[in-house]
Amino acid sequence: MTLDIGTEFVKALIVKVDESNKKGEVKGAGFESQKNFHMIAGAVTDIQGVAQTCKKAIEAAQREAGERAVQAVIGIAGEFVKGATFSFSYEREDQKQKIELPELKNIIQKIQWKAFNKIRQDLAEESGISEIEVKLINATIVDIKIDGYQVTNPLGFQGREITISVFNAYAPLMHLGAINSIAKALNLELLFIAAEPYAIARAVDIEHGGDAIFIDIGGGTTDIALLREGGLEGIKSFALGGRAFTKRLCDNLSLDFAEAEQIKLKYSSGEISPAVKKKISEIFRQDIKVWLSGVNLALNEFSKLSPLPSKVYLCGGGSSLLGIKKALEAGQWSEGLPVLKAPEVNFIDPTKIIGIEDKIGRLKEPKDVTPLALASLTIQLLGEKGLFAPMLRRAIRLMQT
Repeated sequence: MTLDIGTEFVKALIVKVDESNKKGEVKGAGFESQKNFHMIAGAVTDIQGVAQTCKKAIEAAQREAGERAVQAVIGIAGEFVKGATFSFSYEREDQKQKIELPELKNIIQKIQWKAFNKIRQDLAEESGISEIEVKLINATIVDIKIDGYQVTNPLGFQGREITISVFNAYAPLMHLGAINSIAKALNLELLFIAAEPYAIARAVDIEHGGDAIFIDIGGGTTDIALLREGGLEGIKSFALGGRAFTKRLCDNLSLDFAEAEQIKLKYSSGEISPAVKKKISEIFRQDIKVWLSGVNLALNEFSKLSPLPSKVYLCGGGSSLLGIKKALEAGQWSEGLPVLKAPEVNFIDPTKIIGIEDKIGRLKEPKDVTPLALASLTIQLLGEKGLFAPMLRRAIRLMQT
């Protein structure tokens, strides 16, 4: 089972995995609204409250599937979930000696600890808190070079300097502890916790090249992942999502939250009169500008290395808001950034998630992408048997203890 615990909704999917062909079939789905203040900006603030909401979503998914799930993969996102590609060089003592497995394992371990110390330093600078305890949750090798030459398997090669680029995703211990507590309360065996932007970037098959920007707009946060040449360079997040637009309607139209949410949904689906549509567009105009500035600020940290991709892929319930896609296509978010082409903005098609088939036929909207991506990532990780997969899994275990 995959569990997407969002600020607005909990989404649970029961997935049957066929290990022989590395495919998954969605047999049941459950969606349950979160209570106010149980989640803030993607982070759990009421463990018992969120656990009860998860229980309802899981029960609905199990009823539809006709079977009970005992294992789960849970997604995590939000401002303090950090992901970046770190490149480190290691100088070998004997360049004529062929690289063997024990040496490579040692190098990977040293690189992971260097990356860990770097992310802790960055978080301390961002938050102003000197000691934030973080844990490694996902890792993948992006690039390997020996004396400047790219290789895919360094074993057997000679050389002085090994440079390894590895993408790592980290989350604060406090948030991971909350997720573990929720899994325990639900009597679920937690297979692993995944950074949701990481899952999305790995689950979407990019056509005509591997450069893209993924933007997942949830209820409380917007999460951005950058893919270059098929390798994930980093993930960023800022605390502005669909809930902020709903609150704007509450303030301007003197509505309660539920009423404002319904009007927002009708506005996005075109179920209101032209006059009301125009009025709401004016209300949202400034908020969309603020949201675009958040996108610009997040991407500005990526753009120092090379030009940014022009392909933008949207998902998440907040991405359905009328005006978001059009605002991105207008290109204001790219002002001052090295984007060489006019933006090409598309919604991620949930039916195109790698290795997952929707047997229930209901998962067709942007909000369905994240739980499907978690299922896809699960199948990919469980099926990994390459040289680096066991090393990275060992590094994650060591750095979570």
